[in-house]
Amino acid sequence: MGRDHGRSYRGAACGSIVWCCLPALDGPSPVPAHAAAMMGSRRPSPAMSRIHPLPPELVNQIAAGEVIERPASVVKELVENSLDAGARRIEIDIGQGGARLMRVRDDGAGIAAADLPLAVSAHATSKIASFEDLERVGTLGFRGEALPSIASVSRFALISRASGEDAAWRIEVDGGKPRATAPAQHPQGTAVEVRDLFYNLPARRKFLRAERTEFGHIDELVKSIALAHAGVEFRLSHNGKALRMLKPVRDAAGRVARVADVLGAEFTAHSLRLEHAAAGLSLHGWVGLPTASRAQADQQYFHVNGRLVRDRLVAHAVRQAYADVLFHGRHPAFVLFLDLDPVLVDVNVHPAKHEVRFREGRLVHDFLYRTLNQALAGARAGAQAVPSPDVGAGGESLSASVPAAAPAPWRQGGLGLRVGEPLADYAALLGRGLAAGQADTAASVADADRSGGAEVPPLGFALAQLHGIYVLAENTHGLVLVDMHAAHERITYERLKRAREGAGIRTQWLLVPLALNLSEREAAAAEEHAAALAALGFDISRSGPQAVTVRSIPALLDGADVPQLVRDVIADLCSHGNSRRIEEHANEILATMACHGSVRANRRLGLAEMNALLRDMEETERSGQCNHGRPTWVQLAVPELDRLFLRGR
Repeated sequence: MGRDHGRSYRGAACGSIVWCCLPALDGPSPVPAHAAAMMGSRRPSPAMSRIHPLPPELVNQIAAGEVIERPASVVKELVENSLDAGARRIEIDIGQGGARLMRVRDDGAGIAAADLPLAVSAHATSKIASFEDLERVGTLGFRGEALPSIASVSRFALISRASGEDAAWRIEVDGGKPRATAPAQHPQGTAVEVRDLFYNLPARRKFLRAERTEFGHIDELVKSIALAHAGVEFRLSHNGKALRMLKPVRDAAGRVARVADVLGAEFTAHSLRLEHAAAGLSLHGWVGLPTASRAQADQQYFHVNGRLVRDRLVAHAVRQAYADVLFHGRHPAFVLFLDLDPVLVDVNVHPAKHEVRFREGRLVHDFLYRTLNQALAGARAGAQAVPSPDVGAGGESLSASVPAAAPAPWRQGGLGLRVGEPLADYAALLGRGLAAGQADTAASVADADRSGGAEVPPLGFALAQLHGIYVLAENTHGLVLVDMHAAHERITYERLKRAREGAGIRTQWLLVPLALNLSEREAAAAEEHAAALAALGFDISRSGPQAVTVRSIPALLDGADVPQLVRDVIADLCSHGNSRRIEEHANEILATMACHGSVRANRRLGLAEMNALLRDMEETERSGQCNHGRPTWVQLAVPELDRLFLRGR
């Protein structure tokens, strides 16, 4: 295996083909003359001239090459087995990053003594028994490869006591060679010890990283599993030192505490809680606010039926949902759980089960995008709770909430500060029709509302303008600082988008039709999705096996790079069945228009105009950040101000 030069060596490909589709072979089949001529001087070596079965140890080592990438892969398989056994407490002991020791103990159902030899043999499992079971996999593990593969590249010991049995039993495997079972001492449950990983494969052992790096992968794995199984207690130690202990939880508040334990209180304080179900799909979890984005994609956890996966379709849907609110080069943080009928998802795509395949990929993609997009759109500036958006296809509604600021113990009175006269008619600029002569009246009403004890809006009332850039406002929690240009830019942008959606997509016909050369697959996709392209404002027809003709484009995109745009749209249709390229390009133009049409820095506003800006922010979707993902406002609570001035000390 260490110096394999063949194109294939597993010997599983042909065995996986449905043989009823092939003709029967009676006797040897000589190589045809033309095939021999094509082979030229390249002749099979003597070792490749005859088909022969592989030794069981080599079979397991080949499987280990797929299942075991690093020590974290071993821990993943063992912990998933514990969860499938119904464990409520799992202890994980690691030595030297997993290279020396990995021990996983649980209090699950255990394994009967008679089944221990089968547990370490290839393709033996208690989790599936028929093709129907394989179609509806409800367990995390099921292939029956993990334990024998791990045992073939380590010094392996399995101790288990099944429920109802009087004693525990132990079986050891050294380099794939099992020994006889023997009595042992152990409470109900199972303990698996994996020592000296890859001791018999020095070439594989050289690929292991530093101890700290390998343990970091194990810790990250335990965190992801703990997020999906909040009712299970997890204990993780490294080199004899306890590093992580997560107590089991039973209610919604406990699940929030589990997320805070794993990802930190900062994540839960700046995230949206969402729950949505429609069309047989259910999504719940937490999505980070755009203003709490990260430099790396290190806090992204997506689970399908409790299984952590890395899926391109999911990543694409999440990226599109955040496209309009995320700062360039930043990554969102999220912990999401998608539940659906096991028949609708194939988990048997990858030996290590990192990937899945959805039967209705487009439905899943659109469901994820719309759910996340609506949740982010509902995060208005200063909102304490997001109203439920439209009811989904299945009749269930989406609900989400944003973290509320801690209530202030006391409220400071208004300072009565005024800045200048209302020189800029901001309200008229936004189409509200507020005349400049009404500014003082509106300001007086605001003062009366504050002094009369009326309910204070989330962003409060304006106090002053700082350096012609920031609006200072007072609400029930303390001081609000608003970047007036960023806030007005988001408000204008959202209004332009609504106006465009109401008018629909206008078409611009080209004076000279544009001929494009594409691949045959892309040309076929353009022909297949002609109706979808027409809805986007394109008139595209196939003019050859590898050519299309473009006769019209969306009017809003006149002057854009049409050939590249068409290729990108068709590529999206090939991969995902839909495309948002037109909307994204149109939004870029609208964002530019909004930027140029918004109030600029150093423009003096009156109190009425500043209050009008605050009220519009509270009503506008995504107003917590501008079109470029920058925050539009920040809250400084009274206790924070007290700490700045050392009050109460």
